[in-house]
Amino acid sequence: MSLIQRVGGWLAPGVRAVALLAPVLDLALRLYVANVFFKSGLVKIQSWTSTLALFEYEYAVPLLSPVAAAYLGTAAELLLPPFLALGLGGRLAALALFVFNWVAVISYPDISDAGVKDHILWGWLLAVAFFHGPGKLSIDNLLARWHRQRWAPGDERASSGD
Repeated sequence: MSLIQRVGGWLAPGVRAVALLAPVLDLALRLYVANVFFKSGLVKIQSWTSTLALFEYEYAVPLLSPVAAAYLGTAAELLLPPFLALGLGGRLAALALFVFNWVAVISYPDISDAGVKDHILWGWLLAVAFFHGPGKLSIDNLLARWHRQRWAPGDERASSGD
């Protein structure tokens, strides 16, 4: 047995463990970011008057009136995170939240350095979710598997239109 085969034999269990943990990490990443945005949306609906005031006097959202920005921002923070967390339309939810995150940073001129760092972290995590996909522990994956099984090549249902 060569040295390369021996080293490969020693590393194989670790590689298998990492492969088993990757879907869990994908899920944890999605849940973490979804939680951040969803909680922010919950804060906004707790005091709608304060939220409107923030969008009127603090945030400078481009191209939108403060009221429209408040409604759209709050809706994005409440509606998109569940899709991301479940991995249903996971790439689309990650992309939409990435854009929302970017707009949030450029719309708030008084953001602190710590706030910028948080938004950068969230942006990177959302980019990973977008480019990598939601992973095996997602509804997207279940739907893809179901679709592949239902319409497998050579399946008569595929050609008969059932």
